[in-house]
Amino acid sequence: MNIPGVPSEPRDTRDFVAAEDAGRFRDDAAGQLAGAVGVEWYERPGSEVDRVAVTLCRLRRARAGEKGGPRHGDEAVRAVLGEASPQAVVWLASRAISYMDESGFPEALEPWLELERSA
Repeated sequence: MNIPGVPSEPRDTRDFVAAEDAGRFRDDAAGQLAGAVGVEWYERPGSEVDRVAVTLCRLRRARAGEKGGPRHGDEAVRAVLGEASPQAVVWLASRAISYMDESGFPEALEPWLELERSA
């Protein structure tokens, strides 16, 4: 189906800045993950574990922009995490859960989930 204003041919994304950024963020995150294992985030905001989390967010945004959808960004992050050590993935996941909990994620989802309230 031809939609006015939408090219019928797939776009060549090799020249997009997002593609360049995504490649750089992918490489940076892969290197940063190993250095983040064991780094505390409570005593030192902006630590290595925070830096790799930000880099992965930027990778997600860049790849989503390049490919035209957020799922592509998620796939790019999963690809980097799939190549990381299990220890690095566990450490980063615990940081993400910590941040989500402290930012009110459980309460934000209460309207959609039947959550048992703990005392």
